[in-house]
Amino acid sequence: MFLLMVRESPGYVGHYWGAALICDVMMEPFRLDSSTEASALDASSTPHPTAWETAYLRFETPEEEIRKFVGRLRKIGANQWPRNTEIVELFCGRGNGLHALQRLGFDRVEGVDLSSALLAQYQGPAVTHLGDCRHLPFPDQCKDVVIVQGGLHHLSALPDDLDQVFGEMQRVVREEGRVVLVEPWLTPFLKLIHWIAAQYVARRCSVKLDALQTMIEHERRTYEQWLREPGLILTLARTHFSPIHESFAWGKWSFVGTPR
Repeated sequence: MFLLMVRESPGYVGHYWGAALICDVMMEPFRLDSSTEASALDASSTPHPTAWETAYLRFETPEEEIRKFVGRLRKIGANQWPRNTEIVELFCGRGNGLHALQRLGFDRVEGVDLSSALLAQYQGPAVTHLGDCRHLPFPDQCKDVVIVQGGLHHLSALPDDLDQVFGEMQRVVREEGRVVLVEPWLTPFLKLIHWIAAQYVARRCSVKLDALQTMIEHERRTYEQWLREPGLILTLARTHFSPIHESFAWGKWSFVGTPR
């Protein structure tokens, strides 16, 4: 056990005991649910655990992820949205974000993912669509909120794939609607976590850190590509959306905006 003091923004210092707790608080699971990572999970195959999936289940249980998503949505004010808000989550994977929205009382919820294997794991009332998030199966201006939580950093080709996804989000959200983005960001805190997770002793002492490092190793190309391009990402986001909230803290970029 040890004390870490990490400054993420002026005047804000965080204190965390133990590497496992740091991992719990900060990290976004690197979910294999990208619309451009079809080779990672063959949609026509029988679902089976991969090395990444096995690590993911060691890192965070479904219930832990749902509670994390509920807390995150409350922080951006989702609990103040009308309960009849029409919401679609992109890169929804096994649907824990959909469960979180339903726990907050929303019943007009849909999800999109390219992996039939992951979508098959979702058991709930939301409507799910098997599809590519670069080409959404919705008409123009039909949704009040479009959400992405940890899917964009799996995109294979920047800037083209990201520009296409943002363009589709801009197209389907209503003029008065919102887009919500939460993705990894290379803050000092995330750099520290990367360093700790790569240490042999830390991996031996913490199941979560070992699981995290395993996921990074299996997603390294797209993950590191994403972290290397902050300027490009922010420029594209502002090309498609007008920000109304944005923060960079604890290894995450959180963005809420309206379509331009």
